[in-house]
Amino acid sequence: MNRLAYLLPLAVIAVLAVFFFIGLGRDPKLIPSVLIDKQVPDFTLAALPGRGDTGLSSADLKGHVTLVDIYGSWCIACEEEHPTLLAIKKSGDVPIHGIDWRDDPEQGARWLIAHGDPYTRVGIDPVPGRTAIDFGVTGAPESFIVDQNGVIRFKYIGPITPEVWRDTLLPIVRSLRK
Repeated sequence: MNRLAYLLPLAVIAVLAVFFFIGLGRDPKLIPSVLIDKQVPDFTLAALPGRGDTGLSSADLKGHVTLVDIYGSWCIACEEEHPTLLAIKKSGDVPIHGIDWRDDPEQGARWLIAHGDPYTRVGIDPVPGRTAIDFGVTGAPESFIVDQNGVIRFKYIGPITPEVWRDTLLPIVRSLRK
């Protein structure tokens, strides 16, 4: 009985360690989304100041394949992906719509002026970020490929690099256009 009292905690720790190491081996960018193959959540977001558009709504995501990018001026990783977004815009491969998440609208507008604006439309999703919550966003940047019917087809977590665009996202965009 004394031996069991010593071995049981060790066995529990060993089992927990196995689950911990399995979890560490998974790529966090591949977290499945329950929204894949479902309509985008219904939303209407106000425009970012000074852009001259009317904001962003779920209706804007119908009629063509789009890339929806969740970003914020406070997001360091968003700076990393920004040159790639500008290159995507320049290529004309897909319109990019932005959701300025949990940000001061004036700061979001200044950030785009300073770094360049890759977005066709931008909507403001202030704290608590209801639209991002409806999309299942866990952090910025996160991006979604939406088909011409307004259905989410792919979710990418993290900054979009040229390699991610070329090898992962662009092939999906092209296949959805066929």
